[in-house]
Parts: sequence; structure tokens; C-alpha cells
Amino acid sequence: MARLGKAHTPAKTAGEILHRAARIEDSFHSWRERRGRKRGLITTLIPYSSYGATDWARVLCRVVLTRGTETSKKRAEKVRGWRSFFSIPVNDEVVTVTIGGKAVKLTPGRGGVIDEQVDVALAPGWQTATLESASSDATTAHIFVVDPKASFGIISDVDDTVMVTALPRPLLAAWNTFVLDEHARRPVPGMAVLYDRLARANPLAPVVYLSTGAWNVAPTLTRFLRRNLYPRGAMLLTDWGPTHDRWFRSGAEHKRASLHRLASEFPTIKWLLVGDDGQHDEEIYGDFAASHPDNVAAVAIRQLSTGEAVLAGGRSKMAERELESSVPWRFAPDGASLAVELRELGLIND
Repeated sequence: MARLGKAHTPAKTAGEILHRAARIEDSFHSWRERRGRKRGLITTLIPYSSYGATDWARVLCRVVLTRGTETSKKRAEKVRGWRSFFSIPVNDEVVTVTIGGKAVKLTPGRGGVIDEQVDVALAPGWQTATLESASSDATTAHIFVVDPKASFGIISDVDDTVMVTALPRPLLAAWNTFVLDEHARRPVPGMAVLYDRLARANPLAPVVYLSTGAWNVAPTLTRFLRRNLYPRGAMLLTDWGPTHDRWFRSGAEHKRASLHRLASEFPTIKWLLVGDDGQHDEEIYGDFAASHPDNVAAVAIRQLSTGEAVLAGGRSKMAERELESSVPWRFAPDGASLAVELRELGLIND
């Protein structure tokens, strides 16, 4: 039996006054949606890889307007690069999600994003959900269902951890979003092999790619990870633009909230936290390790080169805190060197 749910994306609640920037953004998107529909644009669902447990699944997707000259899958794949930020979000479309034999009706929050937990019985491993609406074709979302016996997982940053950015932080988001596609991005040496070895040593482990990037670039990042042979995993990004109460979203708060949510959802899993030493990852991971030491197997930090560190705005200064931590910290400039460090901790087999 279907039930109606509301996405857990930032949205206005009863009695809440939206920030002026959010009101301006909502009015602008409403105007663009009306114009888009008059021009013949049609609703397209862009699914994102997610995760779940044997009794629930987290459904992630975005609802936008695109040209209707191709199939839904091809339209979604073409929403990339700078075009992704000019796609028109839709927040009044009812989307039917069918998973595990159960149909659930959901509606997007602000920005056209659906982020909803659905109660359903599922077997461990990769499962699929079918997403469709009255005005869109059906598409498929992939969801990794975590085995109850899983005790280890991987949470990885993206920029400068799995892909080389080598750009000043103020220009990073704009360059990666508006200019490059996945063919122009370079993987960090050895990281794909490291993740593959970790996944092979821990076959039940969920893999989560946690980034401060916007949902708009998720298809591009997914293609990059697939092209460079990184293990499949859930993608946790954030919405772009103003929130209901501030001008801009905080990428650091997005990461902190996601880490705490994963610890709450999977209290028996110890996570390997992988990031870089360009400003924020060490601080965020350090805070999480201090508050949830039983949920952290280790912290692995990729050390930026001197040039990369300059472009990143310097290195974080966490040395004293890391020495006092009850969680092991390991540092190395690339995946091969980190593999040596993690093998000593028993996280990788010889």
C-alpha cells in the first residue's frame, strides 16, 4: 500500500519564516519553471546512489525540467557541468518510488531534492528502486543495503582525496562545476587501488562518498568514480544556494551532520574516515572521532603536496589533538603509502 511522504530536505515548516534569499530563490525558480513548461521542457528524475538497512532505505533523487527529445536516462546523463546549475528544479511533483514490492509517494523539498527514508524489507547488497511520476519516465536508483553483520565501512571525501583539484579553494567549486567534465579530472594516485583493497578485505563494508559539492554534479562525479575504477558507493552531497535560514549552505556542517546520521543509523559499524589535510577534513573527522570513538576504526589523511597545500589555503593544524586521540590516525601523500599504513592496522590483507 502506498503512503505519502515528504522529503527530508531543508524546507519551510509550519510557522517558519524563510530567509529573504530563499524567498527570492523560490520565486525565481517558480518563474523559470512556468517559462520552462511553456517552452515544452518536461519533468526528469535524476536518481542518486544511496544506502539503507534490511528494514529501510534512503531514497535520493532530484526532480528537474529538461528537454524532452531523448529518453529520461539520457536526459539525466546530459545534465552535467555548467548546465547542471541551470537546470530548473521542480518541488511540486509527486514521485512514486517502488522498492522491495512497496510503492511510496514522495514530493521534493526546496531545490527539487528528495531525501526520504522509506520503511521496507530488503536483502543485503545492492538493490534497485524504480522512480516515476505522472509526467516523467521511470528511472532506476541504486541502493546499497548494509548487512546487519557488517562491522566496518568507508567514508571518503572527494576533492583532493579521490580526485586531484589543484586549484585555489575560492575557485574550486566554480571550476569543477562550470568547466570540467569527468574526462578532464585526474584521480589521486593509488587511491582507487587502496579502496579496492579495502573493499576486498571487507566485502560487507558500505562505501560512502561524502562531499561538500552540490547534488547538481553528482552524475559527473559518479561517472568519474566509475571510469577510474573506484568501488561503488552511496553519494552524499548537498543542495546549492541559500537555505531556509541563511544566505549560503555550510559544507562543513553538511559533513558533520552526515557523519552523525551514519553513526546513529549504523551504531555497530566502525568507519574508516578518509580525507586530506587541506583545511577542514582533519577538524571535522577529529570532532567526530572525539564524540564517537566507538564508531571510528581509523582516520586516513592524504597529505597534499606543497603546491596543493598553498592552493588549498594551507594545512590544518591538528597534530597535538591527533596524538591525544584514542583513534589511530595515519598520514601519507598517496594511496599506495596509505595502504602500507592501513595494513599495519589490520584493515588491509597482505
